[in-house]
Amino acid sequence: MLAFPGGAMAAAALRPFRFAVQAFDAKTGKEWTEIARRAEDLGYSTLFTTDHYFGPGAIAETSGHRPVDVAPISAMTAAAAATSDLRVGCRVFNVDLHHPVVLAKELATLDLLSDGRLEVGLGAGWVAAEYEGLDVTMDRPGVRIARLGEVVELMKAHWSGEDVAVDGTYVRAHGFTGLPRPVQQPHPPVLIGGGRERILTLAGRMADIVSFNYDNSSGRLGAGSVASAGAAETAQKVEWVRAGAGDRFDDIELEMGAYFVAVDDHPAPLVAAMAERFGVDESAFDDHPHAFLGSVDSVCDTLRERRERYGISYVTIAQRNVEAFAPVVARMAGT
Repeated sequence: MLAFPGGAMAAAALRPFRFAVQAFDAKTGKEWTEIARRAEDLGYSTLFTTDHYFGPGAIAETSGHRPVDVAPISAMTAAAAATSDLRVGCRVFNVDLHHPVVLAKELATLDLLSDGRLEVGLGAGWVAAEYEGLDVTMDRPGVRIARLGEVVELMKAHWSGEDVAVDGTYVRAHGFTGLPRPVQQPHPPVLIGGGRERILTLAGRMADIVSFNYDNSSGRLGAGSVASAGAAETAQKVEWVRAGAGDRFDDIELEMGAYFVAVDDHPAPLVAAMAERFGVDESAFDDHPHAFLGSVDSVCDTLRERRERYGISYVTIAQRNVEAFAPVVARMAGT
């Protein structure tokens, strides 16, 4: 059984909280390593990058997704080298953009070089405009998710120390033993993220960490995305994971992004700005599982309530909110 930092494996126990930062804005190497060191100093467990390749332009405008400065593997390696305890990962690699054997070897090497501080985030892709802009074929969701499942199987085979012999519909590799062996055994924790039934059922079956996201079937961020991640929708997502996991559900760590953050005694102006950006009424954030709004005390209470309701104990904070959320991390991490 995998042991995760700060995590409890007892079925009846609530997992202690841990927190991650998702960052991809840095104009210099020094700025990037300072982000990593600051995250570690503030008590965040993990620094996540993201797997997108577009700068300013039509793709960002079409998808509503911010342009990305740094590529994931190089940035993860630099962050690990600049820190001592901080875990690193990508939330998440789009498996359609990488040869699975190459990615498996890169990630095993990073786990080795970081002394076992890697988390492997994998997803089936969602930004349609990015596929088009990079001239990558975007198959229908069922094909992309089936391919993701085969990639996970190949990676675990590559990391096992046994001969690789994978002959899937979409993924094939044979004739070698994967090297290096990761430090974390039997393999680094695999995180699979998504917002719909098919991928979350797969995640329940194959992942060690499941990340709840919007329903990104539209390929862009907007009011529909906000609605697809509400309270009832999140409860349903947990049940999809449970259905896929069966008896191993209690071994899975549940993670979500804190997409709407206003840690402030008077959060109303920040909430209004969020509502305007996404084209929704401010009331859409009332009881929204991805929203953490109010004073430090009230946000801590919200975290406890979400853990009790959904079992979610791992929360990822956007780079822009690292400092504002730090008092919450200081109080709640490990509790």
